[in-house]
Amino acid sequence: MITKKLFVAGIFLVVTGFSFSQSILQPNYALKSPETLQIRKIEITSYRTVIFLSVENQTTGGYFCADKNIFIINPDGTRSKLISSSGIPVCPETYKFKAIGEKLNFVLTFPPLKSGIGWIDLTEDCNDNCFSFYGVVLDTLLNKKIDAAFVLAENKEPVLALDGFIDILNKVGNKNQGVEGLLYINIIKLAKETGNLSKASEWYFRLKSSGTPEVSRYVKYLNDQGIIF
Repeated sequence: MITKKLFVAGIFLVVTGFSFSQSILQPNYALKSPETLQIRKIEITSYRTVIFLSVENQTTGGYFCADKNIFIINPDGTRSKLISSSGIPVCPETYKFKAIGEKLNFVLTFPPLKSGIGWIDLTEDCNDNCFSFYGVVLDTLLNKKIDAAFVLAENKEPVLALDGFIDILNKVGNKNQGVEGLLYINIIKLAKETGNLSKASEWYFRLKSSGTPEVSRYVKYLNDQGIIF
């Protein structure tokens, strides 16, 4: 299933102090866990990075918490540790959901990102049921292009969507290498869904040898979906 991630972004320059602010709604990403977790918005300023999330309960007696060891992983591999959180208990304290379908909104605040970063990973370092996002897209134009490819897939134009994802991947620069996982996954899945197994196989092996950050996670995800060449 190809799922579109809606994207709206605004960039503002505040004259007083020349501070930078970028707001990204529902950014695209390659992989996440758990499935019901969503990034609602990311606000990037000169002083901090704020990530707004929500998680939906799908089980009776469900609960959720956030470990204090949560990190943004930058493209250069460095980590930015969580400064503060709001709207969610810190483990081992938990929020106990009252019903199936209930959503919990919460906010995580981190130090500012380095200028020009096009993608990040978000990971929780804990012992059990840790949440994560890999390949979160921060680039405005790139998000729009990815959204357009998802729209084609949703409108039952898989061949055009496939061409769209391939075109994006061919044009992605080195600074957005972490976005490649998202693109490879959708290229391979769309090729398989359209019956073009030779193209799916070609891009599968390109992914394996690509050097894309977290490539083993993406290969495992495809394998778990029954896509193995």
